Amino acid sequence: MNSFQFIGVLEQARRSDARIGAKLIRLHFHDCFVNGCDGSLLLDDADGINSEKDAIPNQTVDGYAVVDDIKTALENVCPGVVSCSDILALASQISVSLDGGPSNPWEVQFGRRDGTTANNGGVVDAIPGPFDDFPTVRQKFTDVGLDSTDMVALSGAHTIGKARCLTFNGRFNSNDSNAPLDPTYLEELRQLCSSNGTLVDLDPTTPNGFDNNYFTNLQNNRGLLKTDQFLFSTSGSDTIAIVNRFANTQSDFFDSFGESMIKMGNISPLTGNSGQIRTDCRRVN
Repeated sequence: MNSFQFIGVLEQARRSDARIGAKLIRLHFHDCFVNGCDGSLLLDDADGINSEKDAIPNQTVDGYAVVDDIKTALENVCPGVVSCSDILALASQISVSLDGGPSNPWEVQFGRRDGTTANNGGVVDAIPGPFDDFPTVRQKFTDVGLDSTDMVALSGAHTIGKARCLTFNGRFNSNDSNAPLDPTYLEELRQLCSSNGTLVDLDPTTPNGFDNNYFTNLQNNRGLLKTDQFLFSTSGSDTIAIVNRFANTQSDFFDSFGESMIKMGNISPLTGNSGQIRTDCRRVN
């Protein structure tokens, strides 16, 4: 399977689901933050495996079927060569390009192998959540070796995708000075949120385009999640200058995002004789 076939699978998926790029990047992120980039999030429940998919932060994660399609196509032409964790890394990179980002956003590093266990119990403590306070989010990035620039750059993935009203409607009656919400935007969100499950664009300006408008939104107090707005509105935080830099220069954001994706993709990978290359991403060989 050459890169054009890989892209073809993603392009076909994107035609039926404009959010697939955001879903795949989120899959890669949630996988790497728990036990490293080992594809463990993709494992279903089985004997001795309590799937990470069932943990609360992962219950709205999606994109598994597209990963399965890519894996099937790969196994048909080069069986046992490309790991599921490498698929997540490359799918994220290609998705950024398909959604309007740079044509070659970063060079994906390969050689990861797939884990044979899952860590359901470690998910909540590892994954940054929409209700976390700023120090907690920062600590979760620090715990996996990522710094403030990485945190702001990777949060920029919220330039695409959607969030459920449940994750932010608590802000409607909040006076959190570290996460102010533009009054006009607040009323727009009230009108949109007919239920907790309603999906709303994370970037109201260019919802399906990978660009730096996410950061301009933060400057205007139009970050959808409080954990987005924290990055710009927390007094004295070093993240403010980073948000301003990315808002002012899209190429700076693109470059930093690529560098941070490489760093994230290198969180505790299994290499050499560790782990395995699964033939089916949902189960251990």
